[in-house]
Amino acid sequence: DSGAAPTLAPSVDRMWRQTGDVEMNERARVRAEVRAELVGPDGFFETTEEIVRGWPVEVFANRARSVRDMVVNTEGHGDNEFLVLGDQRITYPEFRDQVAAVATGLASHGVGPGDRVAILAANRPEWVVGFFAAASMGAITAAYNGWWTETEIQHATELTEPKAILGDAKRLERHGAVPEGTVVLDMDEDFTALLATPADGLPDVPLAEDDPALILFTSGTTARAKGTLVSHRGMVGFVQSAFCAGAERMFVEDRLGNAAPAGGGDQMAILMTSPLFHVSGLFAGVLIGISTGAKLVFRSGRFDPEDVLRLIEQERITNWAAIGSMGPRVLDCPALATADVSSVTNVGFGGAPVTPELQQRMRDAFPNAATSVGMGYGSSESVAVATMIGGPDLEEHPRSCGTTTATFEIEIRDENGRPVPDGADGIVYVRSPYTMLGYWKDPETTAATLADDGWLSMGDIGRIEDGFLTLNSRARDMILRAAENIAPAEIELRLAAHPDVDEAAVVGVDHPELGQEVKAFVVPRSGATLTETDLEAWAGETLAPYKVPSLWEITTDELPRNAAGKVVKTALTGERALDQFED
Repeated sequence: DSGAAPTLAPSVDRMWRQTGDVEMNERARVRAEVRAELVGPDGFFETTEEIVRGWPVEVFANRARSVRDMVVNTEGHGDNEFLVLGDQRITYPEFRDQVAAVATGLASHGVGPGDRVAILAANRPEWVVGFFAAASMGAITAAYNGWWTETEIQHATELTEPKAILGDAKRLERHGAVPEGTVVLDMDEDFTALLATPADGLPDVPLAEDDPALILFTSGTTARAKGTLVSHRGMVGFVQSAFCAGAERMFVEDRLGNAAPAGGGDQMAILMTSPLFHVSGLFAGVLIGISTGAKLVFRSGRFDPEDVLRLIEQERITNWAAIGSMGPRVLDCPALATADVSSVTNVGFGGAPVTPELQQRMRDAFPNAATSVGMGYGSSESVAVATMIGGPDLEEHPRSCGTTTATFEIEIRDENGRPVPDGADGIVYVRSPYTMLGYWKDPETTAATLADDGWLSMGDIGRIEDGFLTLNSRARDMILRAAENIAPAEIELRLAAHPDVDEAAVVGVDHPELGQEVKAFVVPRSGATLTETDLEAWAGETLAPYKVPSLWEITTDELPRNAAGKVVKTALTGERALDQFED
């Protein structure tokens, strides 16, 4: 009875109210009932209200209190394998010993609580061990993007001032000069010594829930990467809110009489193709994996769909996140026709909208995962996933990001910060206990994004209808290429610095596999001659390859501007006529 809503947990109350303005269908009613049972008194995910960083939020009553607790809790996973890369196979007990040794070794190099430990490496077990070692001793991992150029890497080092840098030889060479006093540890040459450091268990330094544990870098809307500061609470909450959402979906389908996904074996096996410097890799892969006793399977080198299919069959992969162009590339691979993918029971998406056609192709290709294909919506700033959707809900609402997860609040607001009615487009705002602590050394941008009452502007345009969030991805300036956020301003500033460029504008255009690709409009200076090859080389000197435009339009016409002098990018792409902006 919706009349009971005020006595329920906040997230349940909101769920009833979101669906109360329309005739609630059977699925919505069951979903609200299941949520009420899961988060209610004595529920498996019981919630309560607490003041976190100055604002009241719904939190899980029973929870781990730090990332180190995740390592301690692996004792319940027995001797199962945890980290796999080729012949390198590390069990959970071996992993705990390695984390303790590396933490002690880092301390011997002068690393202490609050110090930054940068990781600059490809996906590999040492990345995971290094992260948990740093977090367990109270240090802060700075997760560098492995595709960055020297200029981008140097910016991150200047910003975070790491006490130590862990990396592989290929990327450390790209770093260039290292500040005096910074320890550089090569994962191939120096990690053996770290692992041999005598250690008497994990560090025992006190850790608070809202202590910082991680810096994730995000393009945002500015010209330089910003460091999103993530707390222990945020990382623990990512896992628990995802588990609650998964349990909710499972119980809803059971009560509605829908078949559960086929079993995938005794141990979950996650194929780790998403980069560890992303939420999709470190959070949805490693944190979920370590909390479930899963086996994490890595691979080396560039993405190779044939090798992905080989690993799925060889390692009996159960879970795979087909981020960006990975899904289409595997679907188009001839080897898929004969590959054994029967072990895969869960396929996820994230980082970018996925077309209904691609969703159905993934269901057809991985039939044992057909009822569990799903996705979530969040960001480095929100830390945890604010909405999730999968199964029949996704089939019925294929362009939606789903319903709000427990312990999250979502509002759609206009440009003046006022809530808009259901069905109307506006700016997406979220609030939860897990929101970033702020942008590292950037209080002004933090204040513009995160309000004192805990509400975070996601920078996306969307609407809520019948409790489901849908994004209008074309309404924002940010470019989303293969799940990578790209700030047009960063590319525009680089192009404008070319001595023969008068002005430049950068937009995202639709691409069937990547979601969007980068297109640049460039106006040369009078009398100058520019070629696409010149501009590509110029951009590539300081920008990672995925940021370099793949489409160019070099023109002598001035770029279209409105009365305020701002370039009208929708006029450039032909979406709207310039005269629509004249007033």
